[in-house]
Amino acid sequence: MKIDILTLFPNMFEIPLGESIIGKAREKGILHIDVTNIRDYSSSKHKKVDDYPYGGGAGMVMQPQPIHSALEGIGAKDCRVIHMSPKGKTFTQKMAKKLSKEERLIFLCGHYEGIDQRVIDYWVTDEISIGDYVLTGGELPAMVVVDAISRLIPGVLGQEESFMEESFYNGLLEYPQYTRPSEYENMKVPEILLSGNHKKIEEWRKLQALKITKENRPDMFKKYINGENLSKEEKKLIKKILEE
Repeated sequence: MKIDILTLFPNMFEIPLGESIIGKAREKGILHIDVTNIRDYSSSKHKKVDDYPYGGGAGMVMQPQPIHSALEGIGAKDCRVIHMSPKGKTFTQKMAKKLSKEERLIFLCGHYEGIDQRVIDYWVTDEISIGDYVLTGGELPAMVVVDAISRLIPGVLGQEESFMEESFYNGLLEYPQYTRPSEYENMKVPEILLSGNHKKIEEWRKLQALKITKENRPDMFKKYINGENLSKEEKKLIKKILEE
């Protein structure tokens, strides 16, 4: 996948997108990420990129010219251009899976009081928010979305199972994880995980996932238990939880 990021602060992306799993995927050529400084495309002598908003109000608004020229410069025509904005649709795992199938994505990071609406009307195909709060710019949200999308691309993670059992993938939060030693500071790993009985282990994990989801995300739990494709085993576990 080819990912372009347009920003006023390109240095913010160097370490987050250059280390760990994403960094390795870039080294292998699975991911190609280019970060473009919007300021480089300003026609202003002093590389000005913002101005006062028409109609008055606090703060500054990013001008259309530098962004428009930057998008033209990287060949963004007919591409999927994503504007990170608190006004956008809330980002979900389902959205991440859909976007991970694209060949190229372009992320536009606003700053100050936002960007001129004409840029959005002309170029932007998607507006995405990572939550109901406001940050100083679109850079951190872009990193979050790029990370979530990238790890779903074949070859980025070692095994597909690495994400298939994670939170949100199957509509539930993930069950608790344990590793060696089996006892630490008088705290023991649940006996069932040491039993070698894979059927019982899977049942335990499913039960824990249901319990955690019910406690932390009752909205997700309600949606899950009202699904049409529940197995007999799942229905039994759900009944057990509801009766507790």
